Amino acid sequence: MQVQFNSDSSVMGTANVAERIEAHVRERLARFEERLTRIEIHVRDENGPKHGADDKACTIEARPRGGRAIGVTAHAADVDTAASKAANTLAQRLDRHFGKAERHKHDPSPDKVM
Repeated sequence: MQVQFNSDSSVMGTANVAERIEAHVRERLARFEERLTRIEIHVRDENGPKHGADDKACTIEARPRGGRAIGVTAHAADVDTAASKAANTLAQRLDRHFGKAERHKHDPSPDKVM
């Protein structure tokens, strides 16, 4: 599973922000690793130099093998919390996504005899 990290310049205060967030997201989504081809993490400060409550946003997009991308966005006062919220929400969505796929897998219909 490939992980791609993107951020704007105002979020990257320390060098290990990307490493910390990527490690947390990998840990949270580890059980889906075989089913995903890529994860994209986008972190940004929506207010720029201005301060505000919950102005940091993290969008995580997961790409299941052979399926459409699934994305979530979370907001918080700091990027680590926003990334944690987004990773938790994405894990829930992937549980539902893959759970539905498993539930709808069934034996092929038997041949009809007339």
